[in-house]
Amino acid sequence: MSGPENATGMHVPEKVRIFDTTLRDGEQSPGIALSAEDKVDIALALDGYGVDCIEAGFAISSEVDRMALRRLSCMGLHADVYSLARCRREDIDAVESCGVRCIHLFIGTSDSHIRDKLGMTREQVIGAIRDSVSYSREKGMDIMFSCEDATRTDYGFLRQAYAAAVESGASVINVPDTVGITTPRRMSELIGKLSADIGAPISVHCHNDLGLAVANTLAAVESGASYVHTCMTGIGERSGNASTEEVALNLKLNYGVDTVKLELTDRVSKTVVRYTGYRPSYTKPVIGRNAFAHESGIHVHGILKNSSTYEPYPPEMVGRVRDITIGRHSGEHSVREKLDRMGVPFPEERMPALMAEIKRQSGDRTISDIELAAIAENILWKDKTEDIVRLTEFAVITGKNVTPTATVTVDIGGEQNTCAMTGNGPVDAAINAIRKAVSDDIVFEELRLESITGGSDSLCEVTVLVKDVHDDDHISAGKAVGRDIVDTTVDAFMQAINRDYARRGRR
Repeated sequence: MSGPENATGMHVPEKVRIFDTTLRDGEQSPGIALSAEDKVDIALALDGYGVDCIEAGFAISSEVDRMALRRLSCMGLHADVYSLARCRREDIDAVESCGVRCIHLFIGTSDSHIRDKLGMTREQVIGAIRDSVSYSREKGMDIMFSCEDATRTDYGFLRQAYAAAVESGASVINVPDTVGITTPRRMSELIGKLSADIGAPISVHCHNDLGLAVANTLAAVESGASYVHTCMTGIGERSGNASTEEVALNLKLNYGVDTVKLELTDRVSKTVVRYTGYRPSYTKPVIGRNAFAHESGIHVHGILKNSSTYEPYPPEMVGRVRDITIGRHSGEHSVREKLDRMGVPFPEERMPALMAEIKRQSGDRTISDIELAAIAENILWKDKTEDIVRLTEFAVITGKNVTPTATVTVDIGGEQNTCAMTGNGPVDAAINAIRKAVSDDIVFEELRLESITGGSDSLCEVTVLVKDVHDDDHISAGKAVGRDIVDTTVDAFMQAINRDYARRGRR
């Protein structure tokens, strides 16, 4: 039954069933090996998500799959639990032994599959379809039948194969785009023809080799398909399958069709990522790290006034939150919003200095919240220090089998001193050269170095303590934030020296 016309202007089925094959086709991704316990945990998450069918494995293929299928078949899930099976009686017996009542039968029908993989004739393929579907039906199973490589199968034979399956007892026919080779228009035409010729509910199984899996799936729905095969996070063989969360979201937004509990999307996808180890790309729709991240100042300004200006749907709809990231494209609105959200007070008159420092520090990366807070604090720290002693030139030479050597030029009240010193490392060499150029009374007392976020490209925060041994052993502190350890330590050291000079009123 067709539903009402929607935003696309298309009539689509009122009910579209999500047939999730994360645990079967998804697990066939290279490098993924799920235990029976893993499969059960993921299946429970998918069932809670609201998918209609869970293809939990390929019973004949392994004991792990059989264990998972046995456990899931008696857990009372809302979703129908399916096993994949070839059109062979031993495959069907393996499914029956697991207590699973739903079976997904398949056989190759393209000329290359029949000839090169199966070594059969078309007549033999039709015979295998009739025998396996009838055999499954005798066992009381609900049958979905697939012509593998359907989109490269001669249409006349494809229609004959599906007709044989339906006549023998299949309740749903599935159309796989096995190598992801078709286009939305061709998919739409194919589903339209089959819908008119076969008269059974139609499912579609799309691979993403050309990046069209979701588009082809939606095209099939527009032409009457009422089941869609998908994988959470888009995993699957080669370039993956149509993504469960992308298809479900499109069905809701563009067609007004409710399927899963979209607000659980982030939680369920993270469950799949945790067990499979397959992390989605940053730009992956719906679940990628950048799906709701905004950096451009123009975009953020619009988002803060009305989120729909640059977001097609609110992140909360799929269990996500908006992320205003800070980088070289950010504007003051972004930075101010982020500081306010973190509860970091910062004077408006110092925003130009903060923006300049953000652009200098970010380079080709974004600035995390904790890094932004450190940069802001460092700007305010600098405001409390008068630059009496200025470092006008600084260079350091270091390397393997090279004695670290630093050369500095320091301006003290208009008088310039240039010194070069060696050290046990580049930081030690730099400190020695600065002390020699400024005053031997300044003793380097302590250094604290912290990588702010832990990454190899993280900003570091350096705090140094210096002691003035001229008379009272007073300790002054300096602090700096930067990407280079040596430069940042030198900046912190110069701040500490200037604090000491300011305290003593030296000129």
